[in-house]
Amino acid sequence: MIRFERIEILYFLAIIPILVILYFFAVRASKKNFRKFASMELKGFLLPLESGFRKGLKFSLWLVSFGILIVALAGPQRGSKLREVQKRGSEIVIALDVSNSMLAEDIKPNRLETAKYSLNRMLNDMEDDKIGLIVFAGDAYTQIPITNDYGAARLFLNTVSTDMVSKQGTSLASAIELASRSFTPESANENSQSGKSRAVIIITDGENNEGDAINAAKKAAEKGIIIHTIGLGTPDGVPIPVYLGSREFRRDKDGNVVVSKLDETGLKQIAAVSSGFYVRAGNNTAGLQQLMKKISEMDSEEYTATVFAEYIERYQYFIGIALFLLLIEFLIMQKKSLWLSKFKLFS
Repeated sequence: MIRFERIEILYFLAIIPILVILYFFAVRASKKNFRKFASMELKGFLLPLESGFRKGLKFSLWLVSFGILIVALAGPQRGSKLREVQKRGSEIVIALDVSNSMLAEDIKPNRLETAKYSLNRMLNDMEDDKIGLIVFAGDAYTQIPITNDYGAARLFLNTVSTDMVSKQGTSLASAIELASRSFTPESANENSQSGKSRAVIIITDGENNEGDAINAAKKAAEKGIIIHTIGLGTPDGVPIPVYLGSREFRRDKDGNVVVSKLDETGLKQIAAVSSGFYVRAGNNTAGLQQLMKKISEMDSEEYTATVFAEYIERYQYFIGIALFLLLIEFLIMQKKSLWLSKFKLFS
């Protein structure tokens, strides 16, 4: 496993595209200034030793070296030894709606992107809880089994899209049933220290059109599972784009534009059945903070986790590569060599 001791330094990598743009404008300005005195066709005659390729190559080598040095300054480290540690936390399964209606733009940029943003905020507030990720539409599928690897969760979360589930629709019942089966056997053990260390968070617009979600929530509650719901969208609803960013909207079989509305009533009922909490997602994070407070108040269970105990510094490799590239850049002359040009190597 690789980590960075000073990961905030990686933000300086944003300077690289700025330097590329400045170099492009500098080259453009140089050509413009030359055209004031002569045509570009005469450049090879007037400046025979001038080499745009060499300048570009030297700049590219310098730029790559600059980026590698920034990575080195961030303190790359590689895990070298694993050990088992005891942690305490809850188990939380997140069920994310990826049906086409999640592309609706009644909250910006759209419902799905808002959901992913909310989930990332939740992951930032979690410490020792174990999490799992389910995506659902007409069917439900496990994306990440229960784990304490938040980095993997963020990685998968960034790839989530409405293309992940072929069967469209919104089956909240399927999501609840799969989530209920996703917890570790230890957490469901009757001899466990707590009966309320497991929770499901459903993030959806709530337009359930398949299965009995209320009955599925009751069965989950009987197992001691708490279900929280996060609603996305507005009760008035908006049309659903055909695809992300499209100005064409989905239509039903009669040719009418489909309007997707947030079903808050259904989501509140699902949460109430298991003594859960409902919140509508949006720009205001107050509701999300309340939900995180509810999760932090949950009972926790002790579990064994394998973590890296020691890390070895690897910055020297990056510095070595950067210095090697800078040496090459230094040895490349900016202009053509008059002495080498006398040799007709390819004539």
